Amino acid sequence: MGVLSEFKAFAVKGNVVDMAVGIIIGAAFGKIVSSFVGDVVMPPIGLLIGGVNFGDLAFTLKEAVGDAPAVVLAYGKFLQSIIDFIIIAFAIFMGVKVINRLKREEAVAPSLPPVPSKEEELLGEIRDLLKAQNKP
Repeated sequence: MGVLSEFKAFAVKGNVVDMAVGIIIGAAFGKIVSSFVGDVVMPPIGLLIGGVNFGDLAFTLKEAVGDAPAVVLAYGKFLQSIIDFIIIAFAIFMGVKVINRLKREEAVAPSLPPVPSKEEELLGEIRDLLKAQNKP
């Protein structure tokens, strides 16, 4: 099997395709959460603490001189990233929790043994009759 055909077999496996779809959805979810945090969560928090915009929170380490830009430590953006992470982690936790609960409910549901078909019942009776005939 050539390298190209091996790669094709690998790339079209269900797990690889599922993983790619998950990564794409995860990236989109990350953008949604970043917008939620930046545009919905942080403004009220900033308003509660005195009208502060977290994105603007920074320490200027060195002022701009001539053409050289200022050196700024933007800790507000870092705080916003931490809140993004906490919200994403919580959403993933809740999703995994729901999936685990569904798996537990599925495992608890008793599975009945399969009912033998008429053919199987007849074959079992024939087997039993043959055993009875062969006994001395």
